[in-house]
Amino acid sequence: MGALEDFDKAFIQAPEHRPKLAVSEADGIPTIDLSPIFNSPGGDFPDDLVRQIASASSEWGFFLVVNHGVPSEKRRRIEATAREFFGQSLEEKRKVRRDEGVVTGYFDTELTKNVRDWKEVFDFMVADPTVVPASPEPDDDELTHWTNQWPEYPPEFREACEEYVEELEKLGHKLMELIAVSLGLPAKRFRDYFKEQTSFVRLNHYPSCPSPELALGVGRHKDPSVLTVLAQDDVGGLEVKRKRDGEWVRVKPVPDSYVVNVGDITQVWSNEKYESVEHRAMVNSKKERYSIAFFFNPSHSTIIEPLEELINPQNPLKYKSFTYGKFLANRKRSNFKKLNVENIQISHFKITH
Repeated sequence: MGALEDFDKAFIQAPEHRPKLAVSEADGIPTIDLSPIFNSPGGDFPDDLVRQIASASSEWGFFLVVNHGVPSEKRRRIEATAREFFGQSLEEKRKVRRDEGVVTGYFDTELTKNVRDWKEVFDFMVADPTVVPASPEPDDDELTHWTNQWPEYPPEFREACEEYVEELEKLGHKLMELIAVSLGLPAKRFRDYFKEQTSFVRLNHYPSCPSPELALGVGRHKDPSVLTVLAQDDVGGLEVKRKRDGEWVRVKPVPDSYVVNVGDITQVWSNEKYESVEHRAMVNSKKERYSIAFFFNPSHSTIIEPLEELINPQNPLKYKSFTYGKFLANRKRSNFKKLNVENIQISHFKITH
């Protein structure tokens, strides 16, 4: 029997999407030192820093940040408790399993682009409870609450998660101030959109994989967030589709850094000055990998549309407006079941001139 016969077909990527195992590590993805933001309390950021953010956001859609102000002991604590949680038996983990009724908790059968991912995850919301639309239907105004479910073990799991996310929220706001200034807007331009945020954190565990040339930890996708801030361990596996030539390049792990990417919502707000870029996660046959993703999302009632200050005759409106909560409710459906259509994307709101 060859590897293909032994390997669960649900995980197998179509030939054109299978990863290349010998891949170039990208030197090009910029690393940005954020220490100047802590010396400029009024959002009066150094021009050089603003230029770096602008160029990374438009050329790559991705950058690494160092000296970001997140205390390393809080990151180490959540990383350690995540490993402890994922190290338990499947039976234990499934006590906090998520389903269509409860969208937080443990999950090990996620689909990306209708192919199963080689990973297990634990999701929790930043605001507990988080207010969201009850259904994706446009004329249904009913709201519902997403609440977190926490495992009993490890006992410090919840506290580690809540402490960590407080720090990530601060970083998210700082990064959005920098992005605002880099677009020529006031630093606090985005602040009000997050009053009742729908942000969440995902703990990822990618076990070692017998056929890493056939499967992906996460298939190619773009993030439907405003920003994503990722802590990856030293194993590496994140790949980004380089804009200039469409090549997949590996993001080299840098100790104590975060990988930041511009999400779909920032692409719409910036009227495509900044672009959300496809990325994926590789797996390997030797080592397991862990990562923690913070998805910074606005409140459900936020109307998402290009900011009027950025629209002019040279740069006409590129998107119709949509409500973030309905977009999110639509996206959530496809994580659980194969849909006959591709998941809803911001391209569905694109205006063709």
